[in-house]
Amino acid sequence: MKNLVKVLSVLLICLFSSQTIAQVIGVRGGLNLSDAVMKDDDGDYSDETKMIPGFHVGVILDLPLNEIFSVETGLMLDTKGTKMDESDEGMSYESKIITYYLDIPVTLKLTQELQSGMKIFGNVGPYVGYGLSGKDKWEYSGEGYSESGTDDIEWGSGDDDHLKRLDFGLTAGAGVVVNNVIVGVSYDLGLANISSYTDYGTKIQNQVLRLSVGYWFGN
Repeated sequence: MKNLVKVLSVLLICLFSSQTIAQVIGVRGGLNLSDAVMKDDDGDYSDETKMIPGFHVGVILDLPLNEIFSVETGLMLDTKGTKMDESDEGMSYESKIITYYLDIPVTLKLTQELQSGMKIFGNVGPYVGYGLSGKDKWEYSGEGYSESGTDDIEWGSGDDDHLKRLDFGLTAGAGVVVNNVIVGVSYDLGLANISSYTDYGTKIQNQVLRLSVGYWFGN
């Protein structure tokens, strides 16, 4: 995994520093709908989680390979997380986890021009993310007692930590470009186990659905 991070980082640096190929730089942002896969040796608990809204914003770079294929990458600030609800015999517990990541996607993109000023595209490839900060907003009620609070996410692999900082997986998307205005949708499938607690096969993996708008500063 460390080698993959190094390769993607070097590739990103090369893409931004290259002066021999026509580059197109843009900005993109929009709505995130994030969730998480949660499971252990006893079962899959993903049906107990719910999507939460968030956002993404960042700079993107398109590096043409030929008339229809290009490499698209960038640096994105992303929110991820999930919401969990548990209730049993008069007791209820709700937890909303919101995390902030810096993501670097590197995707192969196919673009087809439909008419002057209008194009459609699709792209797929890996991404790597680094956790910056996060919070767990929780609320408990039961037996005539209620309590709520907000805890900071502790990053690392120790016994007192919550989540690992490193995230990676696959991303795929599609959309349309009209006069350099981008409208698109994408989906991230997390492959990294970001749970600091891994006994009994415990796994947590990010999932993010994005709705984006953006703009290319160039042709």
